[in-house]
This record gives sequence, structure tokens and C-alpha cells, in this order.
Amino acid sequence: MLTISAAEVDKALTFPGLVETLRTAFREGAVQPVRHHHGVERPDGAASTLLLMPAWTDFNAAGASAGGHIGVKIVTVSPDNNAIGKPAVMGLYLLLDGVTGEPEALIDGQRLTQWRTACASALAASYLAREDASRLLVIGAGALSPFLAKAHSAVRPVKSIRIWNRTPENAEKVAAALRAEGLPASTAGDLDAELGQADIISSATISATPMIKGALLKPGTHVDLVGGFTPAMRESDDEAIARARVYVDTRAGATKEAGDIVQPLASGLLKPEAIVADLHELARGEKSGRRSDTEITLFKSVGAALEDLAAGIAVYKALK
Repeated sequence: MLTISAAEVDKALTFPGLVETLRTAFREGAVQPVRHHHGVERPDGAASTLLLMPAWTDFNAAGASAGGHIGVKIVTVSPDNNAIGKPAVMGLYLLLDGVTGEPEALIDGQRLTQWRTACASALAASYLAREDASRLLVIGAGALSPFLAKAHSAVRPVKSIRIWNRTPENAEKVAAALRAEGLPASTAGDLDAELGQADIISSATISATPMIKGALLKPGTHVDLVGGFTPAMRESDDEAIARARVYVDTRAGATKEAGDIVQPLASGLLKPEAIVADLHELARGEKSGRRSDTEITLFKSVGAALEDLAAGIAVYKALK
């Protein structure tokens, strides 16, 4: 069994390559039960969340490869980690042989999650962002933010990357690291002003208070919501939902777990049939993406076990 570090994951993957790997995975499908989602209460501080995300090759699907794989990701989300300088998200990915169940690889789950999450957003943007989208706003300066910046830059001609965070110093750290890699990144100050100028807005926060105000979005904007993963968390307001054509990574996950979808559904603002498509339907060409340069599109992801499986297989094959 291989033990694969974060650095080895970085060596094995590229952003354009993983976007295409995920496109193929969503087109072909996999068996992915709804994730196990458990709250871990603590006597002091915020509760942690334990996520178990299994998936395996769909052996009944046409064209499924012989053998195949089984994978499961074990993730914890501990919001208080930020206060002690550690990432909120921790995890491991276990890849198994699809026939024998023999362990094949134990992969750094945090890094795998960062890669697949960002590339799933970029996959959605390849259908939903304007072809000429050049100004990217990233909200949040956590570990995922540079991955989002690089993934979106892999599918659209991004010429300006603005990083906004409640703590400007943290935003500058991310921007400086991106500049060191040759990307056109800088720190954003006035969030409301930035919302009205961006072509793509990618938000990765765990906020319960919406920061993306629909009234400020210009025609043609694509909104990418990544951070909120519980019904209580929300990154966009009602007007953003009302003005946009809404898309999700998976209907089962987003309509159960994502506050940006769950809350508007509960209030009646968003009808289930108004969710235009998920990534399966987009990748298979069953539903349309962006229809004009003026419409606003909104994509909400909560993560899918299929993404981890596809990325884990890609890493394993590259390093085996």
C-alpha cells in the first residue's frame, strides 16, 4: 500500500488535468451513497463535524473498467482550529482494490480535498462562467483559496485575482503566495465594491451571514459557492438566488446540506425545479449551462464522494 503525502499529491496532479478527470467522472458516474454526517459536540468551543464519504466504481455502468476501485474519505471539520493556526479541515483518503478490497493507497485527505473541490468549481465554471471572464474575486483566505484561484485560472483567461478576507493580513499572505507563482493576485479592500466588478466570485467561508449581495452583482457574473456545508451556513443572500440561474454539484447533497440551497427552498424563494442542473447533467450534455453573456449563474457545491474517488485514482495511477 502506498502512503501518499500532500507534496506527492501536488506532484501527481495538474489543474487542467484534474478538471478533465472530473468531467469524465461526472459523465460516467459512480456509486456514491449520501455521506455520513455527524456532529461531535465538545464541552468547550464549537462542535466538530465528522464526515465519512464512500464511493466505488459502478460495475453495472456501461464501459465501467474491469476491477475498479472503492474509496472512502474520513474528514473532520473543526472551526476552532483557525484560532490555533491549524486548518479547519483534516482528513485521510483510503483507496481499495474494487474486487479484493485490498488497500492500495492512503492519501493525504486534506490536500486531495483541496484539489478536487477547486477543480469541481472550475469544472462548473467551464459551463457557467463567461468565456471572456477575466476578473476573479476569491472570498476567504483559508487553505482552499489559492487552489480556487489556480483552478479557475485554468479554465478562464483570468487577468486579475482579488483576495478578500475579514483579516486583510491573511488575504495578503494568499495573494503574495500566488504572485510568487506568477499569478496576478492582489488584496481586496471594499468587498461590496469588488462584488460589482468581478466576473467570477468564488467564496470559501463558513459564514452563517451572507456576504454576497445579489443587488451588487453585475450582469454576466458567475458565483461559485464552496464554503457553507451545513443548512445553517450561507454565503449568498436571497436576491443573489433570485437573480441567478442556480446549479449544484449533486442535487441530493446540495438540497440536504447547503444552507444557500436549503434555506431558499424552505422559504419558497427557490423551487426544486428551478435548480437547472447538477454536474452529472452538465457533463452529459443533458442540461444547458450559460445561455447568454448577461445572465447571472450560481453554482453551489457541498462535495461529492465521486470527486474524491476520481482524484484518488488519478493520484494513485500517477505515483504507482
